[in-house]
Amino acid sequence: MMEMAEKTGKVYLVGAGPGDAKLITVKGLECIRKADVLVYDRLASPRLLKQMKSGGEKIYVGKLPDRHTMKQEEINQLLVDLALEGKTVVRLKGGDPTIFGRVGEEAELLRRNGIYYEIVPGITSAISVPAYAGIPVTHRDYASSLSIITGHESPDKLDHSIHWDKVTNATGTLVFLMGVAKIGYISGQLIKHGRPPETPVALVRWGTRAEQETLTGTLADIEAKVTAAGFQPPAVIVVGEVVRQRPQLMWAEALPLFGKRIVVTRARSQASELVDRIEELGGEPYEFPVIETVMPEDAGKKAAIASALGALEAYDWVFFTSPNGVEFFWRHLAELKVDIRGLHRARIGAVGPATAAALAERGLVAEELPARFQAEGLLEAFGPRLEAGQKVLLPRGDLAREWLPAKLRELGLEVTEIDTYETVVTGEDDIELLRLLEEKRIHAVTFTSSSTVRNFIGILKRMGLEDPVAALAGVKIACIGPVTEETAVAAGLTPGLLPDEATIEGLVQELCRWNESTRVR
Repeated sequence: MMEMAEKTGKVYLVGAGPGDAKLITVKGLECIRKADVLVYDRLASPRLLKQMKSGGEKIYVGKLPDRHTMKQEEINQLLVDLALEGKTVVRLKGGDPTIFGRVGEEAELLRRNGIYYEIVPGITSAISVPAYAGIPVTHRDYASSLSIITGHESPDKLDHSIHWDKVTNATGTLVFLMGVAKIGYISGQLIKHGRPPETPVALVRWGTRAEQETLTGTLADIEAKVTAAGFQPPAVIVVGEVVRQRPQLMWAEALPLFGKRIVVTRARSQASELVDRIEELGGEPYEFPVIETVMPEDAGKKAAIASALGALEAYDWVFFTSPNGVEFFWRHLAELKVDIRGLHRARIGAVGPATAAALAERGLVAEELPARFQAEGLLEAFGPRLEAGQKVLLPRGDLAREWLPAKLRELGLEVTEIDTYETVVTGEDDIELLRLLEEKRIHAVTFTSSSTVRNFIGILKRMGLEDPVAALAGVKIACIGPVTEETAVAAGLTPGLLPDEATIEGLVQELCRWNESTRVR
């Protein structure tokens, strides 16, 4: 047994999986969430970094344009130094750390320095990337064995590390990792040592991610196809009869949002529905919440809320204009210990089905929904029943438009407005988002309110982007409704997607129609 240094931390050598953030293991995710420091490279999904606890430190050790890549020996020593400071460290590595991941070198130095560590396996790209391309690496009719081989070497080194005479026919399926640049040499060696020239081959680039791209051919023609297509690394190479399964089994590429990375700017507490739908439909959501909804702190606002909720029985109407309005209304009822039954004589109006659903969850049935899911729709639906002298309660956010209360007052109604929640700017500086924008790897941005538009532009400027509008050129701008669209236009953006229904599902379906129209057939 090695002797452990006193008061040292612990290092978790974690496999992050092939790229899709949800392909990390449960244990791997737990490690990230408890880490004090996360050491990662470009192969780790940016979405995993957002799982860190507040105050956690992120250290990038991959390639950057302005500096050399950190050498492996330097990374090894970094892990030691951080652990000796007493920190819980996660070294996040793409795929599985034990498959060409150099985890042995990292673990060896940790052991020599008396530092506890764990190796947390990950889903290797050798199996998962072909699966996302519709290629099972084994199949009862085609292959019952598998070899995983490095392709990331010069021909001389490949000949030294690979016994071609043994490897070529050792297993039914051969998987080469990182061998695109050597595909001609690899295919030539396999033919030379006995694989038929017509053996199927597939190259899957950036598998499980929005950039996933697959090229198929045979050992005889794959080099020419790679050259003609300008097919670039990184990619997994699959050699064998299992490649013939792709036309029948490919599934990821058939999903409606395949190939699209979509930024979700909603508050984190509300983003899950949109994020989940994008994922279900094959897109890659990138969460970048730019707003946060919080309870008011101002004493005057609190007093106004207490006064309004203390007189619930006086209202003829209560209009809710968002799910947030419903949620925070109930928070204030609970905090002030006010009984909802005080609204027994009031009629309840809701803007949009999501707001109505939030009310229904709490046992209140709203009047019929307006045709337009915005404030104007309320007057269209309820106008004939609104009478001068009636009392209206409007529990809303601090950034709500003044259009509705102004119109109600014009009709002679007595309106009480309360700011039940406040919308504040959030959003940590995110170097990964800036990098993705610079590399034109963001395909769309969704905005679900005017404040998300304003805050998104403001945060990009805060992060050092001088001209956010120019950076978003070529990115599809999707707005949930016309008011949000007007704000986007005023900010200099060119909205391209506007659903017929101002709902999350309407927004998702509009994204699907757009992606369908851009697919290359």
